[in-house]
Amino acid sequence: MPERQESESRKLLGRLRAALAETSAGQARLNHIVSLIATSMLTEVCSIYLFRDAETLELCATEGLKPESVHKTRMRLGEGLVGRTARTRTVVNTANAPGEKGFRYMPETGEERYSSFCGIPIQRLGEALGVLVVQSKAAREFTADEVYALEVVAMVLAEMTELGAFVVGDAGALSPRHQRPVMIRGTIGQEGSVAGRVYLHEPRVVVTNPISDDPEREVIRLREAIDTLRAAVDGMLSSEMPVDPEQVQVFETYRMFANSKSWLRRMEEDIANGLSAEAAVEKEQSLARSRMSQASDLYLRERLHDLDDLSNRLLRILTGQGSDTGAEMPENPVLIARNIGPGELLEYGRTLKGIVLEEGSVGSHAAIVARAWAIPLVIHATGITTEALNGNAILVDGDQGIVHLRPEETVRKAFDEKIAMQARALERYVSIRDLPAQALCGSVVALHMNAGLMADLPSLTGSGAEGVGLFRTELQFLVRNKMPQRAELSALYSRVMDSAKGKRVAFRTLDIGSDKVLSYMKPNDEPNPAMGWRAIRVGLDKPGVLRMQLQALIRAAAGRPLSVMFPFITQPEEFRAARAEFDKAMARETILGHPLPAKVEVGAMLETPSLAFANDRFFREVDFISLGGNDLKQFFFAADRENERVRRRYDTLDVSFLSFLEMIIARCKAADTPLSFCGEDAGRPIEALVFAALGFRMLSMRPASVGPVKHLLRRVNLTEAKAVIDASRARGDQSVRGAVTEWLAGLG
Repeated sequence: MPERQESESRKLLGRLRAALAETSAGQARLNHIVSLIATSMLTEVCSIYLFRDAETLELCATEGLKPESVHKTRMRLGEGLVGRTARTRTVVNTANAPGEKGFRYMPETGEERYSSFCGIPIQRLGEALGVLVVQSKAAREFTADEVYALEVVAMVLAEMTELGAFVVGDAGALSPRHQRPVMIRGTIGQEGSVAGRVYLHEPRVVVTNPISDDPEREVIRLREAIDTLRAAVDGMLSSEMPVDPEQVQVFETYRMFANSKSWLRRMEEDIANGLSAEAAVEKEQSLARSRMSQASDLYLRERLHDLDDLSNRLLRILTGQGSDTGAEMPENPVLIARNIGPGELLEYGRTLKGIVLEEGSVGSHAAIVARAWAIPLVIHATGITTEALNGNAILVDGDQGIVHLRPEETVRKAFDEKIAMQARALERYVSIRDLPAQALCGSVVALHMNAGLMADLPSLTGSGAEGVGLFRTELQFLVRNKMPQRAELSALYSRVMDSAKGKRVAFRTLDIGSDKVLSYMKPNDEPNPAMGWRAIRVGLDKPGVLRMQLQALIRAAAGRPLSVMFPFITQPEEFRAARAEFDKAMARETILGHPLPAKVEVGAMLETPSLAFANDRFFREVDFISLGGNDLKQFFFAADRENERVRRRYDTLDVSFLSFLEMIIARCKAADTPLSFCGEDAGRPIEALVFAALGFRMLSMRPASVGPVKHLLRRVNLTEAKAVIDASRARGDQSVRGAVTEWLAGLG
């Protein structure tokens, strides 16, 4: 860019800084700014459009268009040239605006007189905040230098919008970005409701000094920060260099970006035009994020993600902000993150009151830990890491998958009432904690709890559960960066049994794969990991790991009863092979002279329809069967439980699924094999009632669900419930939910 243009750009930014420093109200600031830009760019028109909501742009200030159109003119995202700029997040530069496809004539503005149009997206980190527009009567395209200068100005406007510099009072069009109430609809990861304060896993960096009048000093700051970044990347590579060639390539690409001369040159050009070092980094990061959001090529998206991550590191170095500063955790903290691993999550401890993630899955590590801690979790909360700031008030409705950030008073009051109602219900459950789940007909259902952490075990007493129907052993593998030792596992399993105080604990062997991947095992690129190399398939292919875990369980029992079950058994031969490994482990412990369990139960998890049709021999030789409802339902309906479009289409109480369950119950009864239902549905009272009416006499669920399920079962007659279910099926209902719900309502 010519020196004259750079000088003009710096002059314009200097004038902008003076305008922003004024104590005038937000509207006066905006009016002054559009006048400055129009004068500096020698155009008749300069306008600023900002988002009123996610789909609506509003004209908030103009020089050259009719003043009375301010806060009156609005357009939808994608509408007109302004809307196109906002939707595509790219520059629209034309010499004949009225002749452009999609041009919208707005008589209230008088803009039809202007031929030339240049729209610049106002965006921060790839997120559209508005559009900066300049127009002139002369039919010409704006030069590359002029567009560049406007992009620099738009960058500053984005930062100032973010910081609330353009609050408009009487017009009510704008409020500071991070003071507005926001509702985000995500996916239910774990039920429950909590009111708390935001604690960001990776706090966003806020640039408070976007403009600088000392480019030489800013370039020095940038280069010093780049040197620090490069040293950190080199150190990371030397200490964590993986053996796998593909991973080496990824790390080398990361280093290539850190040493990119073109990246540094672009940021130095931004500084020469008047930006601070931090603002220059953010400008390039915003452009990268914008390209990343539009890139269809997976490889390109991953590389742009690398650049985005490097930019975040560089910003933290320049500003001293971010995760390294150790922001104080607020009272009732709700953790906000894009995603999080099990080790990082467990480091926070049980102080967390809720978790909200932009990514994640219902079967992820975070979901498992959230269930163990009985705290609400919402996943797929798009935009939450951008919207939230540390300390913001937040309401997490895990029952609906909704998050209210900086809620209005009416929303807060309604939410407080909901929490109070839940608290009163919990008091009712405490009174029946030590009573059996005995229905009015005399049938008793054993209610067990699911667990995976030592911290879960106190819930055995508090919840009223009669035992642990599922202890997930993979968490001890997932939270480490290397394979745990047999002695470590044996000591842990022994403590679990000690804490259970004689109550039954069913240990599920290692269930990894799908979305549970060990960092120290080579990842497998599978198109459908839920149906791929996972659970017992991994155990049988890696028998050393399975044997080590079985030996640890036998030693932990040390004369006490031991219950072990193998996950994801799809055919009898898999169970027999796994059982053979257990028998070998028992024989080895006998030779070594170690005490054996007083009693052994070896069971299988029925999670695929194929196992339900196994031969009679299998049902006789297995000691017990635990029906894994989460996986079984997704395979029965061919509906991925991670896919919101399909997973809610199918009801657990669908008559076809219930008939399938009845077949399994009948086969287990004929073989005199104990059967339990384990999964999220077991903890939902209406579903639990239907399962009990069908014949399940053991249900395993999260600890917080034991009280509500027991409360309902003690109020009903299962024989009557079965009659209601049968009548619903006889009528041809698709699901029995409506009939059962109506029957319960009639009971009062």
